[in-house]
Amino acid sequence: MARTLNAVGLLAVSLVLIAAFLDQVLLGELPCPLCLLQRVGFIGAALGLALNVKFGPRPGHYGVVILSACFGGMVSIRQILGHIVPGTGTYGSAILGLHFYSWALLVFGAIVLGCTALLFFERQFERSDAVPWRATTVGMAMVGLAAALALANGVSTVLECGAGLCPDNPVVYEWLQGLNPPRP
Repeated sequence: MARTLNAVGLLAVSLVLIAAFLDQVLLGELPCPLCLLQRVGFIGAALGLALNVKFGPRPGHYGVVILSACFGGMVSIRQILGHIVPGTGTYGSAILGLHFYSWALLVFGAIVLGCTALLFFERQFERSDAVPWRATTVGMAMVGLAAALALANGVSTVLECGAGLCPDNPVVYEWLQGLNPPRP
């Protein structure tokens, strides 16, 4: 049961990353530096869940998930506070009345609550040497999906920011600008 819940959680985190990535690629809304840090929080949470799927549930793996979600939540709060003051504007489009950074805070909170609840089920940590831990095919597919999303986000970040600091309000991929020279 624990591996199934971890695989479902990994799918949910992957869907969040897919939504953010699709918004970036299809709608052209490049992520700001705080948005990128929130993605790091999601990728860290995915790493902890993937460890649970691949190697079996461990309190330390849940710790990785919870710490990553807390990090991402703090970044989300920082971004919300930066846009909550009247006249400061917002970043990106809204979905159902909330911006990605507000949704991210809610999802990070759900991750923390979900993992905390799972920690109460101590039987998942009992190991039997007679029956080795084995990840399911679906679970490993979720691990592969999360790994591919982490790689895609890493590549897109390098393309967006180049070798320097990421711009506060990115509008172009820095490393792709040189591919199409301006026309006279």
